[in-house]
Amino acid sequence: MPNPVEIADYDPDWAGAFADLGVVLRGALGDAAVRIDHIGSTAVPGLAAKPVIDIQVSVPSLEPVDTFRGPLDRLGYIYRADNPERTKRYFREPPSQRRTHIHVRRLGSFSEQFPLLFRDYLRSHPPAAAEYAVVKRRCAALFRHDRQGYVEAKDSFVWNVIQRADAWAQRTGWTPGPSDA
Repeated sequence: MPNPVEIADYDPDWAGAFADLGVVLRGALGDAAVRIDHIGSTAVPGLAAKPVIDIQVSVPSLEPVDTFRGPLDRLGYIYRADNPERTKRYFREPPSQRRTHIHVRRLGSFSEQFPLLFRDYLRSHPPAAAEYAVVKRRCAALFRHDRQGYVEAKDSFVWNVIQRADAWAQRTGWTPGPSDA
């Protein structure tokens, strides 16, 4: 049976874990990575999350993959070529290291902007983040041994938040801030 879906209370060490990983990734990827950002729930202070550090690496192009795959391979990250999302390339942590997901996306694409906007909106709107935590805990309880079911159960809430985030972005002129690493 796969690992159960577990939501942990916010851990301030998540930011430090990302910072450490970000330094290593920046050193390995150099100019191949235009941006390296902490995304996902562990990137939102106060938000309960699965204790997985999600990192987005923004690149000018997804091809050739060796531009970024080589440096990530040398760090021990596992390339998941079977990832069904065609708008990203996906890597997992090296064996016996902290759970980490690296999402490589094309700079400026919708799929690259989406997690940055979602993260920044939740950071700027603590009540929305608190609401998301409730949804995540409820979905984790319902789909404890079904990760895909857990993800799908959150979809309607996530799309509702992204609609609010888009309206907020239009009002404020939001653009992604500087790269995190």
